[in-house]
Amino acid sequence: MRILLTTLLPVAAMAAVAGYAGSARATTFAAWEVANVAFGDTLNVRKYPSSNSQKQASYPNGTVLQMTGRCTGGVNLLDIAYLPDWKQAEAIRYRWCEVWHDPARNGKFVTGWAYGRYLRPA
Repeated sequence: MRILLTTLLPVAAMAAVAGYAGSARATTFAAWEVANVAFGDTLNVRKYPSSNSQKQASYPNGTVLQMTGRCTGGVNLLDIAYLPDWKQAEAIRYRWCEVWHDPARNGKFVTGWAYGRYLRPA
């Protein structure tokens, strides 16, 4: 019984997150990492896919972000997941991709947008 509970609890937690994500138009997550940001700088996650949009949060190189899979230009991260990592990164290099994150670190997750040039598959 103990093994069953330790196996099912993480699955139930992920299902709850996926269900909550659905209310914010996110259906599933792909883990991508912040990369290629200049030393001492951070990647800004913005409210809309534009460099002029309101900044929600910023993340340094190495931070793993939860991506909804949706990018501008009709690119879906889940559709390109079979490609080698470098080809996936190239496919979104000039796209904005939607992030599911907690900018205030208060448990209230929202969607935001990160520029693909600074992301790579985790």
